[in-house]
Amino acid sequence: MTATQRIVLSSDHADIELRQTIAKHVAAKGYEVVDIGPMTSESTHYPIHGEAAAQKVASGDCQLGIILCGTGQGIMMAANKVKGIRCGVCSDTFSARMIRQHNDANMLSLGARVTGEGLALDIVDAYLDAEFEGGRHATRVAMIEPS
Repeated sequence: MTATQRIVLSSDHADIELRQTIAKHVAAKGYEVVDIGPMTSESTHYPIHGEAAAQKVASGDCQLGIILCGTGQGIMMAANKVKGIRCGVCSDTFSARMIRQHNDANMLSLGARVTGEGLALDIVDAYLDAEFEGGRHATRVAMIEPS
């Protein structure tokens, strides 16, 4: 990882505090954080935020993304609608490592209502510290790319 890598963070209205904690944690690891909000607890729609973060990654503006909603599932589905995005929701460190090593995931989704802060930071570390292994996995990743 180089200090110039950018990582986008976004969430829905219910997950602002955990997102901001993750943002500080990721910045301390040397990433440039692009936090696209929301910044208030006013009710909002997770699909909007998932797609916006995914667009930042798909365009190359950011290399990776971390998104949050209550379970991580809905915002992950919204992100995966964007061509070029491979986002997985993780609730454990093993899965977080594997989505990078085997699936070349460029986004991570977390469920703020089902994952505590300590575990969430461990999951983020496992995801960011892992690298795509290529090889047979590259063939499989190519198979899941949209036509």
